[in-house]
Amino acid sequence: MAIEPRRTVLPGVPPFTVQDLLKFPEDGNRYELFNGSLLVSPAPTPRHQRVITRLLLILQNAAPPGLECLTTVNVRRSDENLYIPDLVVVPEKVSEAVDLWYSPSDLLLAVEVVSPSSQTHDRATKVGAYAEAGIPFYWRIEPLEGPTVYVYELGGNSYAGPVAHKAGTTVSLASPFPVTFDPGDLMRLRG
Repeated sequence: MAIEPRRTVLPGVPPFTVQDLLKFPEDGNRYELFNGSLLVSPAPTPRHQRVITRLLLILQNAAPPGLECLTTVNVRRSDENLYIPDLVVVPEKVSEAVDLWYSPSDLLLAVEVVSPSSQTHDRATKVGAYAEAGIPFYWRIEPLEGPTVYVYELGGNSYAGPVAHKAGTTVSLASPFPVTFDPGDLMRLRG
């Protein structure tokens, strides 16, 4: 007897809203909204988690007092737009007041680590969405490129750049705070 794969039935109908998302089951998927369209991502791969963890440690060690580095937080732009960046930098005083989601204006930096399932969204959709939301800095990390860190800086209503920083080089960035690292460190094993 063949076993049928488990299927999740989601409440609501497109276009979806944040209120619909609050009714979704806890099934291990990450649900985001872009203009009412649902973006579903599976749990991150070990490589993806390694990059996020390494970058989190680098940023936490460099962050000045008053700033906090967090992973996978909810960022609500409107009732039809809810994003979940892989990593963000926010003021600690804002974090103390947040219960369920941040406003895009709370973020100083949003970071996405590109996975096979998220390439189009991380390279295009999120670049436009984060710029329109007014997030000052966006970093896109491409693990399969060594890794390479692409840095976008907001200029008006769109991002300038990106400026690419490849593994094996020392990156010194001034914003949202001074930090220096080799993108290759994001993929190195601890051993």
